[in-house]
Amino acid sequence: MLPLENVVLCREAQVSALMALFGERHHFSFPSIFIYGHRASGKTYVMETLLKTSELPHVIVNCIECFTSRILLEQILNHLNCLNSSKDESTSHIACDSFNDFVRLFKKVTQDQGVDDQTVYITKRNVTVIFLSQIVWEKFRPNTGCFEPFIMYFPDYSIGHLQKILSHDHPPEYSADFYAAYINILLGVFYTVCRDLKELRYLAALNFSKYCEPVVKGEANERDTRKLWRNIEPHLKKAMHTVYLREISSSQWEKLQQDDTEMGQLKGLSAHAHVELPYYSKFILIAAYLASYNPTRTDKRFFLKAVVQKSKSSSQHHGKIKKASFMKKHEKTSNHLLGPKPFPLDRLLAILYSIVDSRVAPTANIFSQITSLVTLQLLTLVGHDDQLDGPKYKCTVSLDFVRAIARTVNFDIIKYLYDFL
Repeated sequence: MLPLENVVLCREAQVSALMALFGERHHFSFPSIFIYGHRASGKTYVMETLLKTSELPHVIVNCIECFTSRILLEQILNHLNCLNSSKDESTSHIACDSFNDFVRLFKKVTQDQGVDDQTVYITKRNVTVIFLSQIVWEKFRPNTGCFEPFIMYFPDYSIGHLQKILSHDHPPEYSADFYAAYINILLGVFYTVCRDLKELRYLAALNFSKYCEPVVKGEANERDTRKLWRNIEPHLKKAMHTVYLREISSSQWEKLQQDDTEMGQLKGLSAHAHVELPYYSKFILIAAYLASYNPTRTDKRFFLKAVVQKSKSSSQHHGKIKKASFMKKHEKTSNHLLGPKPFPLDRLLAILYSIVDSRVAPTANIFSQITSLVTLQLLTLVGHDDQLDGPKYKCTVSLDFVRAIARTVNFDIIKYLYDFL
């Protein structure tokens, strides 16, 4: 087995601290450990590697999937019951209705498995509960008080750490220096917008064949970095449009890479793909598009709930109102040809409340999703944060893109666009 430093890279301090907490197999460990940090910072990988390498009895459960306490307790007991059972040996399902039953059954299972005198780790007699979270402990601490866990922070990987970890994945048919040069180019493009190790690893694996294409064809050697860069540059620019969104599959992406067309084809492909955004983020994006391309004076016509609720049968008449009633004599150019216009935050929220079926309160969650859309460059913040009249935004996505989003939530956006009346 490889040494831990060759398996768990760039987490030497965290590994050393955890090993000190675990101690020997029969030692009492800390009752609870709370590990937090951003996504893809190595929390789960480090913990699973240490537990498996040290051969410590442990159970790993996903608390998001266990939406009731009964499911959570039963998963712990049944996983623990399978620790020393062979694959061919069937084990009966253990039912657990309450926490009192859990304590009784836990003692029985640990005795049957022969681990009653060892620390059992639940990544969630001596039991150490390890919590892995992206949220700080203060958000979970109950008001009635509790035993404080040992808190450990996993910082984000630096660019040097990412370079070392990603370079460690180099294919055996190429030299380590050649792959390290490729990773250096990849991070030079993506590090400012993406520091998620999983996303970067996905992008590295997806684009490496295009990077080494001149070498395979015999048009360049491994040290001809200038020619290799010219070959990979346009494809990395295309990849910038799919960071975090995962709007196309690997097979679709490879097919697109084989085409020499421009970004227009990527947008066309995006229109038929499913973008993995939160439910309300999709409606926020739709509302932002409507605010960007509809004149302000048409909001009452399209989004006033009193008008819509007054007569449901008027839906057929909805599209028959003449565009000339809104249009000034000099207004002849399509708003889509003029491009998106900035809109204030309160107008965005007003449109959002009108198009969402259920009531949406202006909570921090809604505001944070707007910020996330700005980070993803689907919205653009116009002006400065310190302006007195509040922030203004513009929607930067295409019509095909927003129509694809609208279809996933069964919303016909064309009926609410002024240019299509």
